[in-house]
Amino acid sequence: MPAKTNNPNKKTWLSVPLNSDFPIQNIPFGVFLTRDDIITIGTRIGDYAIDLGALHQLGYFEGIPLTDDIFLQDTLNDFISDGKKTWRSVRNRIGEIFDLGNETLQHNEDHQKIVLFSMDEVEMKLPVQIGDYTDFYSSKEHATNVGSMFRDPENALLPNWLHLPVAYHGRSSTIVTSGTPVRRPLGQTYPKGADSPVFGPSKLVDFELEMAFITTDANVLGEPIPIEEAEDYIFGLVLFNDWSARDIQKWEYVPLGPFLAKNFASSISPWIVTLDALEPFRVQSPKQVPEPLPYLRQQGKHSFDITLEVDLTPDKGVPTTITRSNFKYMYWTMAQQMAHHTVNGCKVNSGDMMGSGTISGPGPDSYGSLLELAWQGTKPIKLKDGSERKFIEDNDMVTLRGYCEKENIRIGFGEASTRLLPALEQKEKYYY
Repeated sequence: MPAKTNNPNKKTWLSVPLNSDFPIQNIPFGVFLTRDDIITIGTRIGDYAIDLGALHQLGYFEGIPLTDDIFLQDTLNDFISDGKKTWRSVRNRIGEIFDLGNETLQHNEDHQKIVLFSMDEVEMKLPVQIGDYTDFYSSKEHATNVGSMFRDPENALLPNWLHLPVAYHGRSSTIVTSGTPVRRPLGQTYPKGADSPVFGPSKLVDFELEMAFITTDANVLGEPIPIEEAEDYIFGLVLFNDWSARDIQKWEYVPLGPFLAKNFASSISPWIVTLDALEPFRVQSPKQVPEPLPYLRQQGKHSFDITLEVDLTPDKGVPTTITRSNFKYMYWTMAQQMAHHTVNGCKVNSGDMMGSGTISGPGPDSYGSLLELAWQGTKPIKLKDGSERKFIEDNDMVTLRGYCEKENIRIGFGEASTRLLPALEQKEKYYY
């Protein structure tokens, strides 16, 4: 079944602003609270949120085998579990309903009042219940930058990095959606010149520009997913800011890797953009040398040309775009990440999330973290208001954006925007 909605000539009867991330060719999926305090699964075209639960109850998905309550839930997990055939059928049908040439809903104002909401009438929620979350480390430029800072620049990449997608298991309970503020974390650090660790708020909080993909039920325990099938089990992507406390991380990560420095908060954009919507934007991924082992080898185009930007906005200030990067720079692809993740028989479930790792490009203006942009604080970046940043300060807002453009069609992700609040005050006698 082809993805009919991708036709660049397709038009909708809904009003879509110029350069909107959400034309009719997108059809992302999310979860929102309506003006009537009803939580529902929906999609978005232009500045309209569309209640799929109401559309289903009104009979607009007739002929597609869906349970009565598939969209009347507070997560997308069950819908994602139905598999690629169902996702594509539903997305195609939505494209038909809102096509300029389809008059059924277009001329039914009573139904429109039930299913259409302006975006300022809804509250976006976390789109999936994330059971497991894995964060990869798949940007060669980022890994090289970090390796150069903390190890020998001539041997920046560790011996395993060019042979497998390095990753660690994260904490799903602290993944939040755009607009949810996060707090500066407390933890142990070992400052320069100290003779023992100290406890207190992290002084080196950083963003990480990432994307993440959401999976469906993919395999049974003990069964690997072949790389040629891996993309069939990827529902779609979101923007992902994996907040990091660099000073906590430096002290704690040996020998087992990140812990408190990473698990205090991660932010995602609320709309999941499907692989089908991104299909026209496939590009070749970077050449891999040495050639990976057979279970990681793939042919064709398996990366996507997604422009990524990060704004930093001081409290009561104006935003400054501090980096521009692209998802196509990723050395290890999503399919390779999925194949490696399951080659040992690890089970993948509906709603699991896989982070790409920080996405850095080839130049200093395309690095995906302040650690790199300010080069460990030695090259502070200047903001529009004249202030400087080495790391994120209290009440700063960090906003990630991402979009693809081709043939006058823009497919975007909206934004993942998060404010960093000050650390909670603690009782001195207990914590210090």
